[in-house]
Amino acid sequence: MSVLAIDAGTTGVTAVVVTPEGTIAAKGYQEFAQHFPRPGWVEHTPEEIWQATLESTREVLTKVDRTELTGIGITNQRETIMLWDRETLGSPRRAIVWQDRRTAEICTRMRDAGHENRVTELTGLRLDPYFSGTKLTWLAENEPHTWAHVKSGRYAIGTVESYLIARMTRGTWHVTDVSNACRTLLFDLHTGDWSEELCNLFGVPRDALPELVPNWGEVATTDPKVFAGLELPIAGMAGDQQAALFGQTCFDEGDTKCTYGTGSFLLTNTGTSIRRSDAGLLATAAWRSPDGDLTYANEGAIFVTGAAVQWLRDGLQIVGHAAETEGIARTVPDSEGVVFVPALTGLGAPDWDPHARGMIIGLTRGTSRAHIIRATLEAIAFEVRDVLDTMPRAEGASLRVDGGAADNNLLCQLQADQIGVPVERPKIVETTALGAAFLAGLGTGVWDSTDELRETWQLDRRFEPSAASDARERADAAHAKWRDAVERSKGWAE
Repeated sequence: MSVLAIDAGTTGVTAVVVTPEGTIAAKGYQEFAQHFPRPGWVEHTPEEIWQATLESTREVLTKVDRTELTGIGITNQRETIMLWDRETLGSPRRAIVWQDRRTAEICTRMRDAGHENRVTELTGLRLDPYFSGTKLTWLAENEPHTWAHVKSGRYAIGTVESYLIARMTRGTWHVTDVSNACRTLLFDLHTGDWSEELCNLFGVPRDALPELVPNWGEVATTDPKVFAGLELPIAGMAGDQQAALFGQTCFDEGDTKCTYGTGSFLLTNTGTSIRRSDAGLLATAAWRSPDGDLTYANEGAIFVTGAAVQWLRDGLQIVGHAAETEGIARTVPDSEGVVFVPALTGLGAPDWDPHARGMIIGLTRGTSRAHIIRATLEAIAFEVRDVLDTMPRAEGASLRVDGGAADNNLLCQLQADQIGVPVERPKIVETTALGAAFLAGLGTGVWDSTDELRETWQLDRRFEPSAASDARERADAAHAKWRDAVERSKGWAE
């Protein structure tokens, strides 16, 4: 028995087959295009995401025995919002991506009107363009003809997993789970359901939203005519960061993980309690069991980390591949005073400034690409430290890391030096897909319990903080210079 997991990320779709031992037996991957119609705007074409899903799935199916598959798990970029026709499944416009900043003024307007405290009370979130609700308000105000079809019931609203399930089932199912719903600004953390009050505030018809289902258990069945010949139960789903928390087997209160992806996201399991934060952290739903029990988390969301490396590759074109960054950065002992603030789409936690913009400071005639690349890796470590410093954790507790950039040994060592505690990297760093597989496997009986899942986690390498006598002093001095640069980057686009 094995499980197929679909990881619909921000830049591509990965399909993996996970065995009962918790190993990845096969993998397929397909990128899709990023669209930037205006400065600060980021969009995806829904059909391209669907085609990438089909291509990655077809690729992985050539490497395994499909008769061994028992179910499908889905994980996805969370706050990206989509519309589609309930009958044709065609989309009237591109998706507005979680990185998109176009709703900054709507957030300011609603904040000035005094709504933020109530929104935060209900959702655990803040008024920021990151979240889906203001994207829908923007659509209603700027594309009234499209929005009229939402109000009439012709167009459905959903995040990426809802759209993919609709495509996989030929429109039979319109569902989501709490980990995605809680990122829309329309979900009440206390009741565990959509909020009529919030729907009214953001002008979103409640009937256009998907049905809420548990994070594991059979909720839909794929149609083989449209989904690679597969007729399987969709038995697990979660937004990418909650899926990674699950894949890292962070099932106990206080367990913390950091995923290095397009952005970086730190989550701490807070059990059955909603923990409020005055330090820029978000309260969020982690998952809901078939019995209805809700587990919560605190989250620190950093918008640009891996995307900064991608920008070095595609924008500046100073590296050919992300994997080259470690070797090039090691050719210099430090960044020689260069600091890169990768606020390419504003700042997330703990600063929360949608008007901040990226900045490289400290350049001299002696600055080389190696210094800029090392400054990029240092920036990722600094950003994670900023969030981790605000999180309540057990004294000396290690940090579990995953995601593509976790393969970078230099980054992991820089991270350990900055936070002063060990960094633990599992053998499988693709824990987002692994978490989706674990959820689907629980839903189909591949695993009986979270205790059984915990036994599958295996350590690859543990990075200890530097033992040098002045290591802490140097780390703190570098971080202080970073914080100075962050302050200088704020408000640039106002």
